[in-house]
Amino acid sequence: MNGGGLLVAGTTSDAGKSVVTAGICRWLARQGVKVAPFKAQNMSLNSFVTREGAEIGRAQAMQAQACRVEPTALMNPVLLKPGGEQSSQVVLMGKPVGEMTARGYHGGRQQRLLGTVLDCLEQLRGTYDAVICEGAGSPAEINLRRTDIVNMGIARGAGLPVLVVGDIDRGGVFASFFGTLALLSRTDQELVAGFLVNKFRGDVSLLEPGLEMLHGLTGRRTYGVLPFRHGLGIDEEDGLRVSLRGAVRESAVAAPLGEDVLRVAVCAVPLMSNFTDVDALAAEPGVVVRFVDRPEELVDADLVVVPGTRGTVRALDWLRERGLADALRRRAAEGRPVLGICGGYQLLGESVEDDVESRRGRVDGLGILPVRVRFAREKTLTRPVGEALGEPVEGYEIHHGVAEVLGGEAFISDDRGRGLDGCRVGKTWGTHWHGSLESDRFRRAFLRKVAAAAGRRFVPAPDTSFAALREEQLDRLGDLIEQHADTDALWRLIESGAPQGLPFIPPGAPA
Repeated sequence: MNGGGLLVAGTTSDAGKSVVTAGICRWLARQGVKVAPFKAQNMSLNSFVTREGAEIGRAQAMQAQACRVEPTALMNPVLLKPGGEQSSQVVLMGKPVGEMTARGYHGGRQQRLLGTVLDCLEQLRGTYDAVICEGAGSPAEINLRRTDIVNMGIARGAGLPVLVVGDIDRGGVFASFFGTLALLSRTDQELVAGFLVNKFRGDVSLLEPGLEMLHGLTGRRTYGVLPFRHGLGIDEEDGLRVSLRGAVRESAVAAPLGEDVLRVAVCAVPLMSNFTDVDALAAEPGVVVRFVDRPEELVDADLVVVPGTRGTVRALDWLRERGLADALRRRAAEGRPVLGICGGYQLLGESVEDDVESRRGRVDGLGILPVRVRFAREKTLTRPVGEALGEPVEGYEIHHGVAEVLGGEAFISDDRGRGLDGCRVGKTWGTHWHGSLESDRFRRAFLRKVAAAAGRRFVPAPDTSFAALREEQLDRLGDLIEQHADTDALWRLIESGAPQGLPFIPPGAPA
């Protein structure tokens, strides 16, 4: 017998589906329920590698952690990684299967994947007591409904009840709830059980009359009102939830242990991928991390990070156009710290030979590191471990580029001192390993190097655990659900499905 299930949909993108899904997952896990996350189709440049070497959305990896289970490809069978305005790389069951335009994907390929994603969901429901599914965008995108496999398509195919989340902080949440429902077909509406208000500020009693009127208009109840909380935007999917010059995340950090702070500038390159790599830096007391896009913003930075990108050659063009390329070369020549991660590492090298992403052939890099990169058709997807700066480090690799290191020192080595990855010359480091800064002892050793090079009296906190901080965030999400949602009613939905006899709200849409 298959376990229960629920689809968390949203009135818009960024309504809070990912964090609500994670919160429900953590609440259930704390109740002893064997639970798993699922997102049929994800569009994101933030991805993760499972232990079996499959690439999935990083949000689903975070949700798996909320469930206290290992992430697998079943949890995100289709991942779309944008490569520009018109095309994306399609990753199916954790492996890339080619580039496709939006028209080509929605014109036929997407609908053919419905059987695959329903099979993955069925396998999960056969293993777990409950599967909490996350939708994408809005279920009322009527132009895409015929080929939909992630919202009402998966809900109808698997008979899932649907909870619609709305961000009240944006305004217009009642109209968004009503309009979303009224643009669904009669059959789809039968699966929409009710609503969940997200990011509410103020006195809930003032909202209750509106919730009662919404119930009268739609015949559907509101399952909870979640208050606004800072610092919950972990492992975002579709883009930076901060302005380019805003500090990373919103969480308050403790004062520095030493006399100085460390200032970290992250170059906001086009098609930036896995910008979550710098979250571990921002979690350190006294480390201030900002995204920047102008050369003058590098001047007072103690460390500049060039992050991953889905378009290494395009990022090179962008750096040159904005004057950031020259600023990075000056920093390196002056012995001021620079860290390149994945695509950022590649563009710091001498050259990039790319017949895969940009198809521009050989392109000069910034020439800071003695590295030549050739893009292979096969994507590297691994979870390596090693040592760096005398400390253990682990991470994950997601890249087509193969680096030929012609000089300098290896950045990361095995336990016998043999080079595994990366390159270091002076105070410039490069590595393909995402997530390496989450290794606490390595991160502290690296920050000590940066502080010494920058002349800062900064001292890393001896007890900062990024894993523990992540667990605290996930527990805060679970608390939101437990304290501000009707959990008994939520469990009935998961176990028994949408209530029978829910009214149809016209005009509806074609079935």
